[in-house]
This record gives sequence, structure tokens and C-alpha cells, in this order.
Amino acid sequence: MEFGEESSPARAFEKDAFELTVEDVYDISYVIGRDLLKISSTGEEVSDLQFRIVRVLEMFETLVNKYNLSLEELKMERDNLKSELDRIIKEGSSRPGAQTSGPNQLVVDLTDPNRPRFTMQELKEVLQERNQLKAQLMVAQEELQLYKSYCTSSVSIHLKTVRL
Repeated sequence: MEFGEESSPARAFEKDAFELTVEDVYDISYVIGRDLLKISSTGEEVSDLQFRIVRVLEMFETLVNKYNLSLEELKMERDNLKSELDRIIKEGSSRPGAQTSGPNQLVVDLTDPNRPRFTMQELKEVLQERNQLKAQLMVAQEELQLYKSYCTSSVSIHLKTVRL
């Protein structure tokens, strides 16, 4: 089976690794097999080498096939997201009284129970107050611990003097 210059299996070696197709892997396999047959058809070492090369090419085929499938899945997901975005934009612009939003504007659905209810500044203030209260609680707990240890030591001293 002879190949023309344009469809030569050896052209697969010239491609970038990320541009390879499963057919290119088959072409590479064909060229390597043909070259191995030219070397020797009787040598046992060549036979072992052929099996190893076939195994590597099978793994290579799997990787190329997986990469191509992943690429196709990503393209389909991109197309789905684009169509979903177009649908949402169309719905938003078709509602009466709808305002178009710019790139630095936040659109909030007032019926969403999980919508933001505080500004970032308000949230920072609440967190600072919480941290201050935590610090005060820790100080109060330490004072209470000291008071408890003082009371228990005083009681034990008092009990010792009463027993004497």
C-alpha cells in the first residue's frame, strides 16, 4: 500500500503533540512497524522491541483519544454556557422595567433568600466587633479561671486551719 506525498504517514511525526489525532497514531505505528521490518524479520530482540513499541503506541493512542474527547467536551460545555448566557441576557432585557447592567454593577435578585444583605464595609465592621467581643470573652474567662483558682485555694487554706 503506497501513500502519496500529501497523505504520507510520516507526516504525523511533524505535527505538534497536541494536534495529533488517533489516525496520526495509527500512521506513526505503521511507519515504525515498516522500519522495524526493514531492520530484521528474524531477530528475537527486534520482536521484543516491536511488542514494547506496540504497547507504547497503544498508550499513546489512549492519551490522544482522551485529550481529543476532553477537548470536545470542553467545547460543548463552552457552547452550552454561551447559549445559557444568551438566554439569560435575552430574558433580562425582555422584562419590563429591566435595566441593563454594566461590567462593574452587581445584579441582585431581591426574591433570592441567599442574596447579599450587607455591604463589604458593614461586613468588615461586624467582623471587627465580633473579634473584639471574642477577645473580651477570653479575658473574662481568664479572670474567671483566676478567681476560681483563688477561691479554691482560699477555701482549702480555710479548711486546713479549721481542721487544726
